[in-house]
Amino acid sequence: MNRSLAKALSVLFHPLLMPTYLFAFILYYLPAPFVSFPVQHRWYILGLAFFTTFLIPGIGAYFMQRTGYIDSLEMEKREQRSLPLLFTGTCYAVTSYLFYREPVFDRVFYVAIGLIAASVFLTYIISLYWKISAHSVGMGGSLGLLLLLNRMAPEAMLLGPIMFFILLAGAVMSARLALNAHTPAQVYAGFSSGLLLAFIGGLISL
Repeated sequence: MNRSLAKALSVLFHPLLMPTYLFAFILYYLPAPFVSFPVQHRWYILGLAFFTTFLIPGIGAYFMQRTGYIDSLEMEKREQRSLPLLFTGTCYAVTSYLFYREPVFDRVFYVAIGLIAASVFLTYIISLYWKISAHSVGMGGSLGLLLLLNRMAPEAMLLGPIMFFILLAGAVMSARLALNAHTPAQVYAGFSSGLLLAFIGGLISL
């Protein structure tokens, strides 16, 4: 894989964007009985997810770079990942609570973002000792949630999206390897831990 394509995949499927993609899928692909929130107002949920899971953590990382805590937004050094990951996990946990507090939101929303928050905190803990791939954790976690949704709503016929996402996850992990951002062990461990946490955690929560 050439570096330009690898870089594009890494940016388009950055871990901070995965919650927004997942929520868009839940809101606009799953059948109506699965999501009770009115279609004409679903943009509100998507906008809230984008703001709290991408914009706020992204702005936080930018200020960390400006203040010299991190060298770059790519956070190539393991030692510099702790505070950004902790801040991001906190943003996700707060988002899950916001969805949980309001009864108008379906349970799937706060459980999904709660599981994503758990995966970020897991990445934070592991990163204290080892540079695991956050991209791979995000891809594995997203696939785990898709498998869970397929179990919960078999009438949604998610086999096609799941197969597509498996190929996409492979491409993103290959991109991380092509950029020499991680070793194969760090990529595979990230994908496996994200997948297992999301799927098993979802089975317990939903």
